[in-house]
Amino acid sequence: MASLFEKVTRAGFRVLGAQSPEKAGELAFWLFCRTPPVNPRRKKERAAIAKARGRMAEAEMTRLTTSSGSVATHMFRPAADRADGERVLIVHGYGSRSDHMVAMADALVATGKTAVCLDLPGHGASSGRRLHLGTAVEAIDAAWRQHGPFAAFVGHSFGGPSVMAAAAGAILHVPARVPDRIVTIAAPSDMGDVFIWLGKRLGLGAAAQRAFERQVFRVSGRPLSEFRVDRMLHDVRLPMLAIHAEDDKEVAFSNAEAIAAIGPHVHLVKANGFGHRRIVSAKPVIAAVAEFVSSGRPGAEIVDLPLCCGEGTNTASAAQSPTKRKCA
Repeated sequence: MASLFEKVTRAGFRVLGAQSPEKAGELAFWLFCRTPPVNPRRKKERAAIAKARGRMAEAEMTRLTTSSGSVATHMFRPAADRADGERVLIVHGYGSRSDHMVAMADALVATGKTAVCLDLPGHGASSGRRLHLGTAVEAIDAAWRQHGPFAAFVGHSFGGPSVMAAAAGAILHVPARVPDRIVTIAAPSDMGDVFIWLGKRLGLGAAAQRAFERQVFRVSGRPLSEFRVDRMLHDVRLPMLAIHAEDDKEVAFSNAEAIAAIGPHVHLVKANGFGHRRIVSAKPVIAAVAEFVSSGRPGAEIVDLPLCCGEGTNTASAAQSPTKRKCA
């Protein structure tokens, strides 16, 4: 059942949409791009950030300038006698931050990689309160110019389409940044689905929905229909790993299947029991990412990751909707 706030918001958009569909679409896009407060509200998230604080303090933080302000990168280096010279860029999801990716970074460092975690605009130590795929790709480009080239991109949730768009050169004013390998974790495959979901939640009429979707062309130079994995990566044939849990209640498992469907160079791995958020710190997932980043071997088969140490249990099937909320 919709909350009172949602009912009032929908009523407001119905009135505004009847008067000016264009203004309703612009307002919807503003809300879509608005990032949550950086300081976490939930006790569980505050505890996770506190746990990572010591390791984050050991990283080398750099502030980079983009059109949306400054973005922060956090570099984790291996010991000099273990370093293999390769660097990996790790990109978190919407509403998250690099602090949540420390375990992933440490696993890559243990294999000799230098791990660079990027705080997307409006998240972590980066400035602003605005994020969309264009600003995310600009941030990835800034990280590439400062720290790259990267042997691999690892993107969780919204970070997944962000790294894919960066590799594809999907944002017209930003050059393509193509790594050797890409890993997506619990990532949406079609940004159009996210826009449809939000439009329904806001109660947008057909004209306002079209105006909402036209905002994508304004900030990226391409229509929303181009931001689906089969179109973005049609000509980018590099080894990829798509990891997703069938019990993910925020981004359905069918998104990973769509990513895998682009070709035999994509390896699809089920990580059942880890949902949407715990998946980035699950030991079997981290091990699979570290192995793939080191080997780059593609494959077409589906492999169930083992559940160990009580980290997960096989539970519900994937959500039926493309996404339950904006990709976290």
